[in-house]
Amino acid sequence: MSRTSADVHGVPVVGDVDRIAAHPDPVVRNLQITHCYHQLSLALAARTGGSANWCTFAVWASKQIGQTIRQEDLARTAERLLTSSPEAAAGIDLVARSLRRAVPQQDLERVHEIVRRTIVTTARLDDVSAAGAQGNLKVFEEIAREFARFLAEFGQGPGDERIEEFCDGLRPGEPPEGQRYLRQAFTRYHRAMTTSDPKQRAELLLLANIEVGLHEQTRLQPEIAAATEAPVVDPRDLERRLFEVLLPGNRVVRWFRVALLTVLGRRTAVRIAGEQLADQVRALVRRAVTEHLMTLALPGGELLDLSRDLPATFPPELAELSDPDLLALLKTVDPTPDSMRGTAARDWADLPDRMHYIADMFRCHALRGDLLGPPFTAEQVEALTGGRRPGGAL
Repeated sequence: MSRTSADVHGVPVVGDVDRIAAHPDPVVRNLQITHCYHQLSLALAARTGGSANWCTFAVWASKQIGQTIRQEDLARTAERLLTSSPEAAAGIDLVARSLRRAVPQQDLERVHEIVRRTIVTTARLDDVSAAGAQGNLKVFEEIAREFARFLAEFGQGPGDERIEEFCDGLRPGEPPEGQRYLRQAFTRYHRAMTTSDPKQRAELLLLANIEVGLHEQTRLQPEIAAATEAPVVDPRDLERRLFEVLLPGNRVVRWFRVALLTVLGRRTAVRIAGEQLADQVRALVRRAVTEHLMTLALPGGELLDLSRDLPATFPPELAELSDPDLLALLKTVDPTPDSMRGTAARDWADLPDRMHYIADMFRCHALRGDLLGPPFTAEQVEALTGGRRPGGAL
């Protein structure tokens, strides 16, 4: 992010958000988005007692979705599940055996491995990556923009008379198109700037965080559903790619080798075996995508598995809640109030499932100081703000 475009305190402004959102490279854009969230998080935390705000959690969620955008580990997870599933292994063996009549002898020993890797390359992981990038951008260009606008307006002081005017810039109505929850949330953030009561501030921030989270997750529903539904293995595509890898030679030689595999009309044994395998593969690759989406890496190497109950406790300030608006909202998103029981998400494409986990995560980790730490090294920040892909672990 250019220092000339940020305000004098280094806080991102609306122009920064717009510029980052317009970056054409989804990988670099995601890294810049994550860094921008970090700067917004620090700026708001400095004005609300140092506690976590929605941008704080957005840092780590955006960093995690960056792995999906870059397809890091996703292909390896899919291949691992293909290897460990007896049903898939049997189907892969059938495909491999269907190729033996035409595959060169020196390639026979690695046919199973090649089939597994080819299945992964045909599973439309690019569509998963694209859905992740679209969701990352969609949330950032709307919500980060409002945080930048809020901090530009109230960064130097509360200005009670201006908060209503600020909220008038947000659309009334319910999400996904309406911004009622954002209007309410920024009112809470504004109040949290002025109160001297630590417990009241903690409850206001939690309420605001959940309200922004509910708006965000409602807006993201199409992209999350698209990511989990994207993996599809077309037996024709699988057949074509396997022939490209395993049947080298000129056109005549290739035609002869394919002819050896043709058993029913124009369908090869490979196609028939692939058709039998397709449904199993689709389910396993979708499981790999879901497993990938339902993992959140936090500072210090902590890895949250969102399919398991949240392994945390409430901080003292939030152990017992009193804010009536907060209690009313929790009744709608938390079916097991004041407990971690049942927070495990069964289906990340299910909005209520997600919100149950997210609400309790916001509550448990509200006062964690390490969440305010930087997501990238200074060297990585220098690279990504310069528009380059940084080296090292991201």
